[in-house]
Amino acid sequence: MLDENKEGLNAGRRAWLGWALAGSASWLAGCQSAPVAPPPVVVAEPPPAIPPAPPAPPKPPRIGLALGGGAARGFAHIGVIQALEESGIRPDLVVGTSAGSPVAALYASGKRPAELIRPADSMDEASITDWAFPGRGLIRGEALARFVREHTGAKNIDQMALPLGIVATDLDSGAPILFQRGDAGLAVRASSAVPAVFQPVRIGDREYVDGGLVSPVPVRFARQMGAEVVIAVDISAAPEGAGTGDALRMLLQTFAIMGRSINQFELRDADVVLRPRLPGVSGADFAARKRVIQAGREAALAALPDLRAKVAAKMH
Repeated sequence: MLDENKEGLNAGRRAWLGWALAGSASWLAGCQSAPVAPPPVVVAEPPPAIPPAPPAPPKPPRIGLALGGGAARGFAHIGVIQALEESGIRPDLVVGTSAGSPVAALYASGKRPAELIRPADSMDEASITDWAFPGRGLIRGEALARFVREHTGAKNIDQMALPLGIVATDLDSGAPILFQRGDAGLAVRASSAVPAVFQPVRIGDREYVDGGLVSPVPVRFARQMGAEVVIAVDISAAPEGAGTGDALRMLLQTFAIMGRSINQFELRDADVVLRPRLPGVSGADFAARKRVIQAGREAALAALPDLRAKVAAKMH
């Protein structure tokens, strides 16, 4: 009897232990988290290829305009400028010698080609002649300086819309001087001071005379100022020997003789040389201005194909 009771007790204990173990297993199973799936493998796509930058457009070369001396024949410079701008070619800088210096100054000040005609029409011997007492020159030249100041708004050389250079000759040393700052009227007066006709011009402690003595067409100075393509306008008159009866014409003939060899040397460095056809027009012939301007236009128009080829060859 006792054995049976003992056996029953043990059976009960085993049953209770089984329930307890089963409950614990269920509880533990409930406490465990579900297995976490590994993150998907992501294959990085290569970045899109960056297309190469387009090449920079070719940069046009700097064009310099070198305006030579020749007294009244200098009106041809206006025709040259008109033709260039009408054809879409605008110089980046301008340099003038002697008769080329007032045109260079007016153009650099910002005047358009049509605006150059009005001061040209008013410019004659009387407007730029202020007689001096007999001495080192017949004309003082201050009237010419005033003319330039009036038509450039009294701007200094370094205040111009275009870089401007004015060439004169140092009377003491014979060396050329390139004015790039200061009074434009005074520099033009110095550049145009034909010896014995105009009085020498004192600037600082030096005296200056006509730039045509050392640089009839200032090509080298256009290069010095940074021009990569130089358009030279040669308005010098070939020595003809005719009409030299008066002192002024004889002096202009002398300058023509002197300038020939210098011109040949300096013009070799120009890219394009314009020579307006001006037969029979002397440097003292102010009345022929319309014909002279037209000759300048024709010379520039005839040279356009060559000029455009030179500009294209120096694109960078």
